[in-house]
Amino acid sequence: MSEEKQLQMLRDKIDAIDSDIQQLINQRASCAQEVATVKQDGGETDALFYRPEREAQVLRRVMERNAGPLNDEEMARLFREIMSACLALEQPVKVAFLGPEGTFTQAAALKHFGHSAVAVPMSSIDEVFREVEAGAVNYGVVPVENSTEGVINHTLDNFMDSSLKICGEVELRIHHHFMVAETTRKDKISRIYSHAQSLAQCRKWLDSHYPGVERVAVNSNAEAARRIKGEWHSAAIAGDMAAELYGLEKIAEKIEDQPDNSTRFLIIGTQEVPESGDDKTSIMVAMRNQPGALHDLLEPFRTEEVDLTRVETRPSNTGAWNYVFFIDFMGHVDEPRIAQVMRQVGVTASDLKVLGSYPQAAL
Repeated sequence: MSEEKQLQMLRDKIDAIDSDIQQLINQRASCAQEVATVKQDGGETDALFYRPEREAQVLRRVMERNAGPLNDEEMARLFREIMSACLALEQPVKVAFLGPEGTFTQAAALKHFGHSAVAVPMSSIDEVFREVEAGAVNYGVVPVENSTEGVINHTLDNFMDSSLKICGEVELRIHHHFMVAETTRKDKISRIYSHAQSLAQCRKWLDSHYPGVERVAVNSNAEAARRIKGEWHSAAIAGDMAAELYGLEKIAEKIEDQPDNSTRFLIIGTQEVPESGDDKTSIMVAMRNQPGALHDLLEPFRTEEVDLTRVETRPSNTGAWNYVFFIDFMGHVDEPRIAQVMRQVGVTASDLKVLGSYPQAAL
């Protein structure tokens, strides 16, 4: 058989498979519409069209049954977009994120909700919280910690006075690129714009390649990318979304000092999320200022063998030298073992607030 005939047979096979896939996706979309009808007839609220625990379970099953050649994450990403499009038929999810457009937070929002979600940029973390609290959007996406630069304190502080719940998390690999505009004179670069954390994360690369160049911290990497469009002597450090949004040329890619650099984002909303089978819980605890307070706080977790993933301390807004502990751990508050820990912590704490139990990031 000739090469051309073999190729034609394979193309015909691909066309037939594509047709089957298209029909199955539309069948799934029809089922999603039926789900919407059942929920509306049952009086469920708009926000409950999106079920974080259900989506996490679907994505985990996708990865468990995946046999390749596509890798697990790529296959799950494709299903995420299918679910996003189907959910938009039920009720489009409106999501506020820390903007402007082109930031890593927007990338995290799209990774978690898919490109069919309506993503709305906000100028500050405070505004993201306010939009969700006011009901103007269904969810918000805010950064909470970076693997190299640590916790984002402003996000934690917002939880002190907020009634919002954590409904999910997103982990995003952060890749920084050195980019210029079409008008930039590459041999005359005298200023580099980026967010302060990005400048810190790329410090060694900058010291090596542009040691005498001014580094200017701005509100976001997207803002850095926007600024250099009007300057001939400037460059920016930003991510792929900012480069695409502003049509910039990447002259050096992945310049971050730590190759495993990643940021964790939280999904905030008003709903309490049922168990998904692989969950995390975040709590905020105020302790009485007395010797052994931290030991007493952590002892129930040790006794019940609960895996702590993060413990952070922030000054309390109730008075000097009082502190609040933010604790993340594996498990869901509806599990008997976790419920027992919460009862024990509640005895020793002056205040205990469950910020949310939510699925561990599936992607």
